[in-house]
Order: sequence, then structure tokens, then C-alpha cells
Amino acid sequence: MTSKEFEFKGFKISGFIALFLILAIIAADIVIFNKAAASSRPDLVFGITIPVTFLLIILLSVGMMKLEPNEARALVFFGKYVGTFRQNGFWYVNPLLSKKRVSLRARNFDAEAIKVNDKSGNPIMIGLVLVWRVKDVYKSLFEIDSQTMSTQGSLSSTMKAFESFVKVQADAALRQVAGNYNYDENSNPDENDVTLRSGADEINDELTRTLNERLSIAGIEAVEARINYLAYAPEIAAVMLRRQQADAIIAAREKIVEGAVSMVKMALDQLKKEGVVELDEERKATMVSNLLVVLCSEDNAQPVVNAGSLYN
Repeated sequence: MTSKEFEFKGFKISGFIALFLILAIIAADIVIFNKAAASSRPDLVFGITIPVTFLLIILLSVGMMKLEPNEARALVFFGKYVGTFRQNGFWYVNPLLSKKRVSLRARNFDAEAIKVNDKSGNPIMIGLVLVWRVKDVYKSLFEIDSQTMSTQGSLSSTMKAFESFVKVQADAALRQVAGNYNYDENSNPDENDVTLRSGADEINDELTRTLNERLSIAGIEAVEARINYLAYAPEIAAVMLRRQQADAIIAAREKIVEGAVSMVKMALDQLKKEGVVELDEERKATMVSNLLVVLCSEDNAQPVVNAGSLYN
């Protein structure tokens, strides 16, 4: 979307000049008032001077404005946008201009965790933290109805209206991104696919990109968006926990069996190499079975000593 914002190029002078003129007019009014008080018949000039100078003071006061770093004013002349003023300092402009103040500073938004369905349909709880700021003053004030949402017309009220817009769009973007991925590898048929738990950087980049697409209409930029909370929904959390425990037990058993087989093979090879004892296939099978039971058992094995011969 093409931006309609442009810099203000109209009349402007230092606000200190306007302040000096106000003080000079006040001093002149005091001198004129003293002369009129000393005169027995105040002339017509005195009657005209006081109202005129009072009107000048009002005009000079209304036209003054102060801008701090990372602030801007959208200037409107009887309903027509005439530019954005971004120069920091104390300035005086046309007093008939309406000055709409906007903060350009970065702001945080910590979204509460919401319930969504992942790609497999599992209900999950997910939340995000977002850093955002106003980038286009024209769009933020005139492309969305922020001025109506701003009940008081002050800067804080205007920024709260922007926050309300950001909140709704962040919720929608989070639901959209979360629905495109599985929660973890357990619910993912393809192990090479990115999941919400494993692909943090890629998910955050897509979330930031999606938010910028949604917020661009309001002239707002998502500087950074990150998932800060991720969990299964309460109704399936217990079941998924048991599933994760089962997967962990299976993985541990695989390691135990792999190590036990390696140790049994090493023992047989060592006995054969050293010529300690000659075992037939039946005795080898018995030895392998006993060693696997000892090595793979969860409890400590209780040995039974054979006091007879090898075959009794």
C-alpha cells in the first residue's frame, strides 16, 4: 500500500521567537495602559490596542508546539492533511492548523495465551510478546478509525487505540501461524517438518512477517515477535504427558538393549579369543540370555551359583 505521508513544508519559526513576541506585546500593553491611566481622557487608540494585542497573544500561544525525540505531529488545515512535522524542539506554526500528536517510540505487547488448534487438530495454548511502533503517521491516524476509538483525544488515549488494533491483529496472526504447524515431533508424520517447539527462529520470523502484513494498513511496524508460551491445552495435557513419558521410556530401553547386545558380543569374543572356555551353540544361547536378563533388568539380578559341572 502506497504511503500518503509527506513532510510538512509550510510556515514555521522557532517557538522562542513567538514567546519573545508575546512578552514584547505584554510589555507594550503595560506601557500603553500606564499612559492611558495617567491621561484624564483615554483616547480611541487605547480602546483598540488592548483587544488587538490580546488576540495576538492568543494566536501566538496556540501556534506554539513542542516535539520530543521520536514524536511527530500530523498537521491538518480545516480537514486537509498538510504534512507530518518531525523536527524536535520548540516551534511556532500557523495557529489555524490542527496538531495531532503521535509517539514513534517502540512499545511492548505481551499477549495472553490463547487456545488454538495446531496442524494436527490438537488443542494447544500459545502466547506471544510483540515489539511494535508507529512507522507511518498518516496511515495510523487516517487509515484506521483511531481518532474515534481515542475517547479523550490525548496522546495516551490515541496510543491505547493503536494498542487495541495491535491486540486484535496479533491474536489473528498467532492463530493463523499456529494452525500451519504441529506442536512437536510426536504429532508430526514427517520428522523433517518444522514444528512449533523445534523451529523457534523460523516460526518467529513467519509470525513477524504475518503481523507486518496485517499491521501495514495502520502504518504500524512489528519490530519483533516471539512465542513466549507454548503448552498443550489442559484437557489433553495429562494424556500427552503420558505419551511423552512412554516415548522417553522406549528411547531409554533402546539404548539399554543396544548397550547390552554390544557387551554380550564383546564378552563372547573375548572368551573365544583368550581360549578361556569352549561353548557350544546351546551354551552360548544360555549365556546370552542370562547376560541380557542381567544387563536389561530394571532391578538388581540375583545370581544363582552352579556348584556342579558345566552340564549339571
